[in-house]
Amino acid sequence: MDALFEKIQAQLNQKTDSQEIYLVVGLGNPGREYRNTRHNMGFLAVDALIQKLGFSRSKVQNKAIINTGSLQGQKVILAKPQTYMNLSGQAVSGLVNFYKIPLNHLLVINDDVDIPFGTIRIRPGGGSAGQKGVGSIIEKLGTQEFARMRLGVGRPPGQMSTPDYVLQQFSKDEEEFLRNFLDKADLAVEEFILNGLDAAMNKFNGTI
Repeated sequence: MDALFEKIQAQLNQKTDSQEIYLVVGLGNPGREYRNTRHNMGFLAVDALIQKLGFSRSKVQNKAIINTGSLQGQKVILAKPQTYMNLSGQAVSGLVNFYKIPLNHLLVINDDVDIPFGTIRIRPGGGSAGQKGVGSIIEKLGTQEFARMRLGVGRPPGQMSTPDYVLQQFSKDEEEFLRNFLDKADLAVEEFILNGLDAAMNKFNGTI
């Protein structure tokens, strides 16, 4: 393991002040065939944030790929569960328990077909709205009281089924717009970490 990554991990493992640790989880499915699909919006947002913040060292822990680092002095864990979407709660509960993450420092990012493509909706809690990854997290944590960021992908066209639609890759025409969408989503994550949930909701909820 790289010495720098070991140093960061050691600092996180000390848990001297767990209030300083934030856990940001992007939901998706592992595997090349799912890489650029609508259902992997959470993975895409986390990957973009990893690149932006320079969290280049990764490892597998608690059934997730995690990247660790800091944002203006705040310790941050970026995670992508590797359990497939419907079992995301296994990875999230494992990381929350291991690092003793306060639930107000947990943010879950997921796709949402019920809001238009390009829309961000950040909420402090609530039900799963049919999103099975969020439902799994609620089940494993035993609570709905954690923040989530819903990234709209819109409804399927015509008679296409929702499963087929969300597992479809973005078109070339959509990809340029997607980059701007992910940039705004990542700014919202940074706002959440640095200034809190209310600030992130007030500043970023809406359509780009």
